[in-house]
Amino acid sequence: MKKKLITEELIDKRLEDKGVNFDVDHDEALKVIQDHFEFELVEDWNGTPDYSIYTESTADGYEVWVATSGDGRNVCICEDVHYYENDLADKLAEAMTDYNELIYVDDLESYYVQDAVIAVYDEYVNDIKQEVENELIEEGYEYEKS
Repeated sequence: MKKKLITEELIDKRLEDKGVNFDVDHDEALKVIQDHFEFELVEDWNGTPDYSIYTESTADGYEVWVATSGDGRNVCICEDVHYYENDLADKLAEAMTDYNELIYVDDLESYYVQDAVIAVYDEYVNDIKQEVENELIEEGYEYEKS
């Protein structure tokens, strides 16, 4: 009896059958992850967002970034205020995958937004790939033993 082997080509074909696209632009990736993780990313909102990222100015004229749960009324200076925007992609990616329905970002064109979308899309693809691999194993496929 011939073994049914799991190959990258087989996995890619199954991913393609599920509508997973490896070559997506930012807007397409954002739409996919918003549907999958059930959130909306907005630049303006009516109501109270579940998570917010926005800039503020300090008393002495410096710009800082605030990344916090809710609408920014309960900011924790030690945890929510960032002097650099480097960590904002991680904060936003976490918010996107952490059951926040409405996420407010004051500048959707920021690099950290693009980085977060790419990271979360990659996570989405990896999740679907894991599902495909599990389905193949349940169908009797196996990895080639080295």
